Amino acid sequence: MRSRGALHAETEVVVPFFDVDSADMVWHGHYVKYFEVARCVLLDRVGYNYERMKETGYVWPVIDLQVRYARAAHFGQRLSVRADLVEWRNRLKIHYLVSDAQSGERMTRASTVQVAVGLADGVMQLASPQILIDAVERQLSALA
Repeated sequence: MRSRGALHAETEVVVPFFDVDSADMVWHGHYVKYFEVARCVLLDRVGYNYERMKETGYVWPVIDLQVRYARAAHFGQRLSVRADLVEWRNRLKIHYLVSDAQSGERMTRASTVQVAVGLADGVMQLASPQILIDAVERQLSALA
């Protein structure tokens, strides 16, 4: 079991027809889209979403993606997608868990790593911008 994050968000995705392949299973590449949906919900919760990142002069490309598929999802299936923030001081590391929304059965787990890159100069930052750290710490304080 992957570690739970300091902050998390969960959302539901219903598998659309255009995400399934000829075997009537979700094509493996579409899971990345589901992770992104959950990541956006998490970043909104933190108060540092993609719009805010650009406003503060950074973009955050994904530099690493690890995925482990346990079961295939199918057209019309309701999936619960959880995103857990596990690192934020030097990079954004998020763990994901995709489960069947009804049974809770695990379908897929994954993790992504993103790093801050300055919009003005394209330079990768060696530490996360203070604005992200402050946003996460505000959320953590609100939970305490």
